[in-house]
Amino acid sequence: MAKNDNNTFMTVSEAIDNFEPVDYVDAPETVTWADTERDLSAWLGNPMQQQAIVALYELESKILSTDDLGLIEDWRLLQTSDHFYYMCTKWFNDGDIHAYFSPYDTPYEAVINYMNVWHDLQFRLGEKGVGV
Repeated sequence: MAKNDNNTFMTVSEAIDNFEPVDYVDAPETVTWADTERDLSAWLGNPMQQQAIVALYELESKILSTDDLGLIEDWRLLQTSDHFYYMCTKWFNDGDIHAYFSPYDTPYEAVINYMNVWHDLQFRLGEKGVGV
C-alpha cells in the first residue's frame, strides 16, 4: 500500500469532505451484524435492557452538569453496547452466541452488575450535591 503513491488513508469524515456521493442507501430500519433478526433486539429486546438504558440516560444531564471528567467517563463507559448485549435473554443459537461472549453466567447477573455500577454513579452524584 505505502509503495503506491495513488493509495492514501483517510477517516470517514475526510472521505466525505473529499468525494461526492455516487448514490444513496435507504436504510429505514437499523441493521446490525447480530443474531438472526439483524436488528437492535440483541441490545434492547427485553425489559431489563430497556429499563437499564432508560436509567442510564436519565442521569445524562446531571452527570454532564458536574464537569467531573471521571464521573462523565464512567457514565460514558456504561453506554458500551457490550453491557446490553450481555443482558440479552434470547435462546437457541442466538442465545449460545451471547453466552459464549459474556463474562457472566446469566443475563440476570449482567443486569445486576450493571445496575450496581449505575447505583454507584447515583451515589457519586449525591456526594457532589446533585439530586437524583
